[in-house]
Order: sequence, then C-alpha cells, then structure tokens
Amino acid sequence: MASKSFHPAKIVVQGEYMSQLSQIVIQLQTQRKQVQSELGRLDAAINALRGLNTNNGSGAIVGASPIHRTMSAAGRRAISLAQKVRWANRAAENHAAAKKMPKRTMSAAARRKIAAAQKARWAAWKVKQKKAA
Repeated sequence: MASKSFHPAKIVVQGEYMSQLSQIVIQLQTQRKQVQSELGRLDAAINALRGLNTNNGSGAIVGASPIHRTMSAAGRRAISLAQKVRWANRAAENHAAAKKMPKRTMSAAARRKIAAAQKARWAAWKVKQKKAA
C-alpha cells in the first residue's frame, strides 16, 4: 500500500488556515508597495541622469541630439579623388591579371570530336525513349 504524503497545512483548522492566508496576502501587498516606491525613485534618478549633457564614457553625449557635421567641398573632392585612384589601381590589377591568362582556343578537330560524342549520346537517348514508349 502506498503511503500518502503529509501536508501540515491541510491539518490546520479551517479558520486558522484562512487567517494565515490573509496575513500572507497583506504581507505581499506591503512588499509590492515598497517595490513600487523604489521603482519610482529609480525612474526619477534615471530621468535626471538622462537630462544631463555629460559624457557616458563612450564619447557620445547622453540625451543630446546627434551632431550633423558638414564637409567642405575641397574635403569631399579629396576623398573622391582618392577613391577614384583606388578604383583605377584595382582595375589595372584586374586588367593585368586578365592579360596574363592566354586565351584558350579549341581546335576544329576537338570540336568535331565533341559534336560526334554528343550526337551519339542523343541517338542513344532517343532509342531508349522509343523502347520505353
């Protein structure tokens, strides 16, 4: 025979059990009020710190709008010319690499041999299709 588990809370008289539950509920409500007030204080502190225009260690200003910097036309032109030089160097490297590889050509005899092999494959396939039908 299996033994039943023992639950002391079930043995307590009904009235005492209900009063214990009400005390627990009151205690939990009190703790909830304390936590809510603490959260309110933390939110106030966070908002106060966000309002300050101080560095947060990363160099960015907290709470400030991003700074939009403008570049002079001469600066943009210098960057543009430098990029064009990089592109030209890359194109020259690719062009030089393309010239190093000789163009591969196929002899007429090799082309005839490949064509004959392909015709033989097609002929075999057609025969196979006729037998299947």
